Amino acid sequence: MAPLLLLYLSVGCSVAHGRTCMSAQFKKPGDYLLGGLFPFGMNAVNLSTRIEPNVVVCERLYATGLVWALGMKFAIDQINNSTSLLPGIKLGYEIYDSCLEPVVVIQPSLLFLTKEGSTGIDVLCNYTDYQTRVTAVIGPYVSDLALITAKLFSFFLIPQVSYGASSERLSSEEYYPSFFRTVPSDRNQSEGLVQLLDAFGWNWIAALGSENEYGREGLGSFSTLATAQGICVAYEALIPADPSLPQDQKKLEKIIRYINETQVNVIVLFSVDRPVQALLKQWIHHGLSQKVWVATEAWVMSDMVTSIPNIHTIGTVIGFTIKGGIVRGFQDYVTDLFASIQQESFCQASREHSHDADSAVLGLQCGHCNDISLQDISHLLEDQQIYAVYVAVYSMAHALHQALECTAQGCSKTPVKSWQLVDIMESLQFTLDNQTFTMDPFHSVNQGYDIMFWSWVKGRLQYVAVGEYQTSLSINTSQIRFHNMDNKKPVSTCFQRCEPGQIKRVKGFHLCCYDCIDCEENTYQSAKEALFCTACPEHQWAPVRSTQCYDRSERYLFWDEPLVIGLLIMMFLAIVLTCLSTGLFLKNLNTPLVQASGGTRSIFALLCLLVMCLSLCLHIGKPTAAKCMVHQPIYALCLCACFSTFFVKSLEILLLTEFKSGPQSPLLWLAQKGAWLVMAVICLMESMLCFWYMYSIPSLPRSNYKQLDSQVLIQCTIQSWFGFIVIHSYNGSLAFVCFLCTFMVQTPAKKYNIARGITFTMLSYFITWIAFTTTYSMVRPVQQPAAQIFGVLLCALGILASYYLPKCYILLFKPEWNTVAYFQSYAKEEPQEKDS
Repeated sequence: MAPLLLLYLSVGCSVAHGRTCMSAQFKKPGDYLLGGLFPFGMNAVNLSTRIEPNVVVCERLYATGLVWALGMKFAIDQINNSTSLLPGIKLGYEIYDSCLEPVVVIQPSLLFLTKEGSTGIDVLCNYTDYQTRVTAVIGPYVSDLALITAKLFSFFLIPQVSYGASSERLSSEEYYPSFFRTVPSDRNQSEGLVQLLDAFGWNWIAALGSENEYGREGLGSFSTLATAQGICVAYEALIPADPSLPQDQKKLEKIIRYINETQVNVIVLFSVDRPVQALLKQWIHHGLSQKVWVATEAWVMSDMVTSIPNIHTIGTVIGFTIKGGIVRGFQDYVTDLFASIQQESFCQASREHSHDADSAVLGLQCGHCNDISLQDISHLLEDQQIYAVYVAVYSMAHALHQALECTAQGCSKTPVKSWQLVDIMESLQFTLDNQTFTMDPFHSVNQGYDIMFWSWVKGRLQYVAVGEYQTSLSINTSQIRFHNMDNKKPVSTCFQRCEPGQIKRVKGFHLCCYDCIDCEENTYQSAKEALFCTACPEHQWAPVRSTQCYDRSERYLFWDEPLVIGLLIMMFLAIVLTCLSTGLFLKNLNTPLVQASGGTRSIFALLCLLVMCLSLCLHIGKPTAAKCMVHQPIYALCLCACFSTFFVKSLEILLLTEFKSGPQSPLLWLAQKGAWLVMAVICLMESMLCFWYMYSIPSLPRSNYKQLDSQVLIQCTIQSWFGFIVIHSYNGSLAFVCFLCTFMVQTPAKKYNIARGITFTMLSYFITWIAFTTTYSMVRPVQQPAAQIFGVLLCALGILASYYLPKCYILLFKPEWNTVAYFQSYAKEEPQEKDS
């Protein structure tokens, strides 16, 4: 009892897991064998590391290819059960996996070429009497594989009928004389795609193809036709065949980035389904904007694509499908087959047939098929590609019907060679399901295309036929609901009339598509050269979107500018204060305060300040060579002369306050009696530096065309910043010495302190120069002359405010301080002096 129970449990587990003998259903003996090449599997394992010519394994089942193979099996079984087409003749079949790989498809193709009844290929001079293992071959699906197998079969003139290979190259009767197909060529589809784009007015698109024969040839044909029709391809690229590889993943990311940058609204995808799946997955992952996707028959109804998560977010999909029909009885046939392969008796008979068909070639044609259930493929049983397979099998059956001279009573028993069928196939015409099929001069059955639209209803995809194409396009646009909120047709155009002052900028890789771009400032559109903006000569300028250039106006500091007027008012204030101070000092020249401040030397310093302020007028107006050469030396000399008076006074204060006990006669004489001599020596050294600066590295006027758009900036250019620093550093050194000599001097409280006046004067000079240097480096060149004027005026006003104006205040409002008695109280610290 226990063993019987275990047996029941094991059978139950087997049924639960769905283990079948589907793999044994693809071989059957017959009077004439048809070979089949179908993609049962995908993703061949370790092709790059293969070092021995062993069996190539495909790691994943391609359920769609399995259904197509069942379509061939169904057609042959239907023909064998018919008494009208091949009465008394039984067709057999051997169907093998192509795995969508060239290295895989070669092995079964070589098997088909072996001599009938053996597994060897004879090497002969004449193959007229050579009978190959199979009479004809159905498949393969893709053009890449068909181009390989067609060369082999064409040598033996074995008829090969593909149900999917649409490459235009296969239409060459010279290279592929025995190749036929039950689908139109890619050129037909390309013409339809161009007419579809033209019908919607889309002339600005991106076009992508898969990196295989189908994609390369199809994309090339489409691009040529599109360009001839005036449709511009903004971006064109091939999608990697295996995006799982790191380098191909980077290429895919680059393609997506470029498409996004072109900002086209319509993308044509001439590709098989796997690359499309990878592309759209990345598109959805990046959350890119919705587009119109124009699909080819290879992927528009592919379950591999439509099952991508969130596929509804990519936008609008309109595509071509090959006209066909539903194979009547096929679904019931597959249902019965799946019921049968669960039965051990049926499986045993199938294995015997399979073994008898080829006892020398071992191995399952579809090892993964034993694990598939009816539920796994039920949604694929209406795939329109099945009809192309169905027609391909019937085309060979009708060719045999003619070759065997079949009638209602039976067929001739005379053996038919494979090559004898080629001539019949070239002019074959037959009727199937009340529809007539004719082989055209290009060995193709062209029934035309249906135009399908992806319609999403409550989250479920429905294919809606919105038109058709055979030689001309017919489409009902009212059935198409675009992804836009208002359901309006997206605009994807690139033609417009450019206005004067605009040029055409190519959007993509073709000159036919362009944007109208305004010519930038200082460029213009020449009547002779309409494709480029011509740069204006240096002395001219042009506004945006101009057709000519204009002469530049000159730019410098004008006397009537608001900024200059403000600076002139400030200059006038400095001159007035200087003149008033000079007059007041002259009036009180012999008073103790004036004498203690320097006497006539103070008058000399004030006059130098006056000249320095007046020299600022050299910065206003159009710069000339003379103006540029002298304005820096004049400022440096005047400031040096002023600082020389402070220097001798600072030296005098230092000697009387810090060296009281030492011998002072020579130094004191130098600071008092020889003060003018010291000043002359100081000014002479600065004069020599200024003379060197003016004649060796002078500032010169320069026309700057780059700073202003419509004007030429004329400015004095400092040729050597080293020379500039030298002549001004000399004054800075004098100021620093004066500051050191007076900073530590102490005088009685509440007494007027001449030393402090010099200290603060030097501090104001340093602060002014720090502020000027910072400001000068930050302002635009057009404002730099104004910054120089402002800096010099601040320096002059700082000297006046720190040293001279406090003394003027005492002279005017504190006359009691300007007495001999007042100064005698600390005469030893700051003695009066008589001007020599």
